[in-house]
Amino acid sequence: MNKVIHGNACVFPQSDIDTDLIIPAKYLTTSDSTELAAHALEAIGGEKLKSTESPIVVAGNNFGCGSSREHAVWALAGVGVKAVVAESFARIFFRNSINFGLPTFVLENASQKFSENDEIEIDVGNSKILNLTQKTEFDFSPLPEFLQKIVTAGGLLNQI
Repeated sequence: MNKVIHGNACVFPQSDIDTDLIIPAKYLTTSDSTELAAHALEAIGGEKLKSTESPIVVAGNNFGCGSSREHAVWALAGVGVKAVVAESFARIFFRNSINFGLPTFVLENASQKFSENDEIEIDVGNSKILNLTQKTEFDFSPLPEFLQKIVTAGGLLNQI
């Protein structure tokens, strides 16, 4: 996994953002992440993802709940999301993210610690998330080493 991930916050503070909000079912006719990206989070302000350089999604509790569709991760990756920082993740979304190589980080009260477009630096090696705009720093629990290896490889298939 990249030792440092740098980007700008795209804050979606609500809890329970399900996979249908991340990518609506009507767009599941393709697996092309570029096509999916055009509709990522569109019902709740996803256009800001397209206008933010190196977006890092910051979200509330239970991000990615709902169906097990991998398309949700593909859509976020397709729009250029560098990482997702949330208060908690639905287990299937979390694992789909790892399997696709999209870094995810759990941070208590994440949606309250960042404002839109705050500059974020995630120091993976030291398990720290820095809000460079607000000059604050937060610790997170690192992924187990075997999951870090999958993300570093760019996903499970690449690792295999």
